[in-house]
Amino acid sequence: MDYSVLLQKYAPVASDSLVESVVAKARAEMDRNRNEEVYRFCFSALDLTTLSGSDSVRSVAEFVKKAVDVPVRFPGMPNVATVCVYPSFVDIAGLGVEGTNIGVTSVAGGFPAAQTYLEVKMLEVAMAVENGADEIDVVMNAGEMVEGEFDRLANDLELLCREAGQEVTFKVIIESGMLETPEDVYRASMLAILSGADFVKTSTGKSAYGATPKSAMVICNAIKDYYLQTGINVGIKLAGGIRTVDDAVLYYTIVENMLGREWLTPSLFRFGASAPLANALLSAVTGGTQSYF
Repeated sequence: MDYSVLLQKYAPVASDSLVESVVAKARAEMDRNRNEEVYRFCFSALDLTTLSGSDSVRSVAEFVKKAVDVPVRFPGMPNVATVCVYPSFVDIAGLGVEGTNIGVTSVAGGFPAAQTYLEVKMLEVAMAVENGADEIDVVMNAGEMVEGEFDRLANDLELLCREAGQEVTFKVIIESGMLETPEDVYRASMLAILSGADFVKTSTGKSAYGATPKSAMVICNAIKDYYLQTGINVGIKLAGGIRTVDDAVLYYTIVENMLGREWLTPSLFRFGASAPLANALLSAVTGGTQSYF
C-alpha cells in the first residue's frame, strides 16, 4: 500500500506553540481529576508490565499472582487491564489470569528496537498469539521513520497486524521521544493507525526516551483526525517514565480534553507501567504508602 499518499489526506500537525498551550491548559485543569474515581480508573487502565532481563517463570508467575490478588488484598480496587510480559512468558501469564478479566499483553516483533528480520518478527507475533496473548505490542522501526521510509515501515507493520489477527488488540509503539518535531510524532502516529494499529503507544520504556505530555497531545490529535474522517476509534497507550499519580492525572486530563470522555475507558486508554505507578495509584486510593508490587 502507498502510505505516503494516504498521509496526504490528513491535516498538518499543530504548531509547537499550540501544542504547548494545550498541555498548559491540561496542567491548569488537573485539579478536577485529582480524586479517587480517576485514580481507580487509571489503575484499571494499567498494562502492568514486567520486562526485565532477569524475568523467569517463577518471577513472572509471582508477579501475575500479585496482580490477580489486588481486589482481594485491597477491597474496592479494580483489576488491571492486562499484564504485559515477554513472548516466552505468555503461557505462564495466561495460566495466572485464568478466571479473571485480566488480559495478557506480549511485546513482540523484535522488541524493543525492531531491528531484526521481518520473518522473525512475524513468527514471534504468531507464537505469542498461539500461546494465548490477547494483545500484542510491536515497535515501529525508528530508523526507517527518521529516514522517511514510510511505505516500507508501514507495510511491515501491516503484515505484523495481519499476523496477530483480528481478535487480538494490536498496539504500535512509535518511540515518540526519538522524533524531533510534533510533525514527526503526528506522521508516525498516523502511519501506525493506517497500518492497522488499535492503539498508538508512546514508548518502549527501554530507551532514554519516555512519554511526554506534548507527544501525548500530538498522538491524540492524530487519533482525533482519523476519527473525524473515518468514524473509527483508535486508542492511546502512554508508557515510559510515568511513575507518579500526578503524571497519570495529567495524561488523563490531556486525553479527556483532546478526545472526550468517550476515550476514558480501558478499551481506548492505557498506561504501560511497572511497579512505581501501580503502587502510587494504590496508595492514592487506599492511603498510606503501598509497596505491593
